[in-house]
Amino acid sequence: MEMTYYDHGTPAERWERARMFFDAKDYAAAARVLGGLVEEVPEQTGPRLLLARAYYHSAQLRRAEAELRVIVERDPVEHYARLLLGRTLQRQSRSEEAEPHLRIASALAGDFEEL
Repeated sequence: MEMTYYDHGTPAERWERARMFFDAKDYAAAARVLGGLVEEVPEQTGPRLLLARAYYHSAQLRRAEAELRVIVERDPVEHYARLLLGRTLQRQSRSEEAEPHLRIASALAGDFEEL
């Protein structure tokens, strides 16, 4: 397999490169770097969450959903993953599915409705 610019460097260097792409709003390039990084360190939440965000911002909603479901399954109290999963489902016109995730995200953030 030929190494590309997106695959080159240590995991830390690729993480920094992915963050630079993400910060520059080049979400597709960030996703290319992060895809390989997530394969290499699948247990780490940070790269997977940034990959999901890159997919979300580049309208790759099914891919974002898949990554977010992995995170939520491993860590059910990961607030931001819950929130983003809810918003990802909403963007796919799946509001009923999104609602429980958004409620859980609100509760985890301490946003309780008045009783």
